[in-house]
Amino acid sequence: MQETRRFILEILRRRRQATVDDIVEELQKRRGSITAVTVRHHLKLLQEEDLITSPELRRRTSPGRPQYIYTLTDKAREHFPNNYQRLAEGMLEELQKHLPPEGVNVILEGVADQMAAEAYIPEGALTDRLDVAVDYLTDRGYEAHWEQNPDGYMLFTSNCPYHHISEHNVALCEMDMRLISSLLGIVPRRITRVVDGDETCSYLIPEKAKVAE
Repeated sequence: MQETRRFILEILRRRRQATVDDIVEELQKRRGSITAVTVRHHLKLLQEEDLITSPELRRRTSPGRPQYIYTLTDKAREHFPNNYQRLAEGMLEELQKHLPPEGVNVILEGVADQMAAEAYIPEGALTDRLDVAVDYLTDRGYEAHWEQNPDGYMLFTSNCPYHHISEHNVALCEMDMRLISSLLGIVPRRITRVVDGDETCSYLIPEKAKVAE
C-alpha cells in the first residue's frame, strides 16, 4: 500500500476517528508539507477500497465550516497485525490435548451453531436460505457462492478464513460442515476441500437431503 495511505490508516486506528485537518496535522509531523487536497484524494481512494467509512458530519460547538469525520471499516483492521490466528490455533491444540475427540467435536459444533444462529436464515425455499447463507459466509471471509446442479445445488467456498490452522488440523473443516448444515437446515455432502489441494471446498445439497439435527 502507498505510504501516505498507510499512515492515514494508522492515524485512524490510533485516534479512532479524525477529520481532514486532524490527518493533515499528523502527517505534517511525519513527512513535512502536505495539503488538505492531497489528503482528501487519499481518503477517496481508501473509501473506494472500503477501508474507511463515508464521512460523517461532526457537530460543531462554535462557528465555522462543517467538519467531517472518518473512521476505519472492519476490512481495514485486517491490514494491522493481530494474534488471533495463533490464539485460535493454541486453544484448539489445548482442547485436543485435554479432551477426547468427541468432547472437542461437541465444543466446535456448539461454536458452529452459535455462528449459524447469528445469520437469521429465513424459513422457506432452499434457494432463499442459500442466498442468505452465501452472504453470511462471504462476510466472514469464506467467499461463497452457489449454483444449481442436476442433483440439487452446489455450495462453494473459495477461501478458508483459518487455512493456516486447517492445513494441519482438519477439526475446523468438520466445524465448517456443521456450520453449513446449521445454516441450511440440511446435511450436505462434501465433495472437495481446499486442504486436499482443491480450488474450493464444495458441498452438494441433494434435492432430497437429510434434515440437519
